[in-house]
Amino acid sequence: MQGMSERQYAAHVGLSRGAIQKAKVAERLVLYPDGSINAAASDARRAEATDPSKTRKPPAPKLKPVPEAAVAAVGDTLREQGLAVPAVGGGTTFLQAKTANEVLKAQERRIRLQKLKGELIERARALALVFRLAREERDAWVNWPARAAALMAAELSGSSRDATGQQITVEPAAMQKVLEKHVRAHLDELAEVRPDFR
Repeated sequence: MQGMSERQYAAHVGLSRGAIQKAKVAERLVLYPDGSINAAASDARRAEATDPSKTRKPPAPKLKPVPEAAVAAVGDTLREQGLAVPAVGGGTTFLQAKTANEVLKAQERRIRLQKLKGELIERARALALVFRLAREERDAWVNWPARAAALMAAELSGSSRDATGQQITVEPAAMQKVLEKHVRAHLDELAEVRPDFR
């Protein structure tokens, strides 16, 4: 019967060929008459003769811990796409993580393309634009009473009469003060509005 060569047996047990040669010389291996190694019998003899505390165990694979935020992100991405989400504390399967990764890569490519087409702008640039427009709008409202007061006073003076039928004269300065008061109150109300840019 044909057995294994030294090289084949070394690969079978995970040792060097030199270690197998030493074991052969020390008669810790069972050989066939042709000098080849009887693998099953040699394994049994080695197991009996080997001190278990001195055997090398294959190193456990080193797995990096996955941050909880990453696991949550996988679930969020799958949920957004209407796909099955891992149970809380149940762990994420490789297929779920791979699916989420592919979805995120596709979303990233779509965003990059939208930026190239000019459909998207940077958040900081958008905020600066909104802030500038809001300030211009506020300034226009602040200056409006001074421009409109004289016109409104003239219109009201010409068309308004008191109970005795006398024409009412409205002073432009008084009209401006009243308008400024109401415009400032309105702008204070608008200042309370805080848009959520999340």
